[in-house]
Amino acid sequence: MTKSSYNDMIDYRETEEYKMVQLGVSVYPDLSPIEEIEAYLKLASQYGFTRVFSSMFSVEDTNENIIKYFKEFIDIAHRYGIQVSLDVNPMFLKKLGVTPDDISLFHEIGCDIIRMDMSYGLEGDLQLLKNPYGIAIEFNASVGLDLESLLANGVDKERILTCHNFYPQRYTAVKWQDFLNINEHIAKYGIRIGAFISSHAPNTHGVWDAKYGLPTCEIHRDMPIDLQLRHILATKNVTDILIGNAYATEEEFKVIRKVLDTPPANFDDNPIMQMIAKMKPNFGKSQIVLKVDLDEGITDLEKEILMTYSPHFDIGDSSEWIIRSRFPRTKYSKDGVPVRPCAKDHFTKGDILIVNNNYQHYSGEVQIALMDMENDGQRNLVGSLDKNEQRLLDFITSEDIMVFVDKNSD
Repeated sequence: MTKSSYNDMIDYRETEEYKMVQLGVSVYPDLSPIEEIEAYLKLASQYGFTRVFSSMFSVEDTNENIIKYFKEFIDIAHRYGIQVSLDVNPMFLKKLGVTPDDISLFHEIGCDIIRMDMSYGLEGDLQLLKNPYGIAIEFNASVGLDLESLLANGVDKERILTCHNFYPQRYTAVKWQDFLNINEHIAKYGIRIGAFISSHAPNTHGVWDAKYGLPTCEIHRDMPIDLQLRHILATKNVTDILIGNAYATEEEFKVIRKVLDTPPANFDDNPIMQMIAKMKPNFGKSQIVLKVDLDEGITDLEKEILMTYSPHFDIGDSSEWIIRSRFPRTKYSKDGVPVRPCAKDHFTKGDILIVNNNYQHYSGEVQIALMDMENDGQRNLVGSLDKNEQRLLDFITSEDIMVFVDKNSD
């Protein structure tokens, strides 16, 4: 990418590639040398990160130095195919001499996205969106946004992006339910939604002396980074996920890439799957990866059923006690799954079960317990989900593919 052109992507908005999640990182020019930032962007680009966020208004310097720095920074980001989103507010723009009807300065430095931490109000926001340079305007999703009024005034919605805040102070980030409610509202308009997750690398940094990560949602602050990602992906409406603090490690990039590169289910040789896909237009488009603590006594056969058989999915008429993946029994019930004793009197939420030969017709069926249920000897315990992994269960629908992976594997 050699110029400011968020429109380069807008041209491809209807393609499946574009609709996939866009990954981003964040960097802080007042806290890191430009050489370190370039090395970080180069590494991130190698793992499919195509966006970088930077807080422009938090930098304390002269206008001349700020503009000079960010032009150099944007040139470097574009060298690695990375779009730049600069965080500003009306007070800072006034300091720079920028007005809603004249953002030519951002065009001159090559900015792709202007992220408005605060709104100008309807009239000013409309002027921003109608800029002649194709610069996208990203609004702060966390504090509310009057999309109806913007769109009612004839704005091209392809120019509108949204992104939540991040929060340096522990216990201050967004409530999970508020996050879900806001995103559900925005998604109705087909507008992209961004959110931040947090690196757990040692000595990370960010705005305002950030020492405790920079997530959007408080429940994510101490979660492993791949679980933060999987939890947000499970909601199915967040399209842009950025790491808020710097610098994430290459190992964190790898685990993020591993989640996103989970192979899609193949329906080509499965007439039952093809039939279901016709009935459910979105069937299989979302894959929810579940990391399982495998039971010490799990057999090779049980591992094969749980982790090799595909696809696992719940067709939608299960009880409140379990999520069921029924079709493995079409392959495994004939020979069956030998009974393996379990010391638990009751299975609990998050237990992963496979029906055994004590109920031959269903032998091989994979089930996930959603609440306490009696161990009647008809199910083998093959693993469990910890409390954080269990959060993903709330988002599994009849259109989702479930992928089970060993929590302790590389």
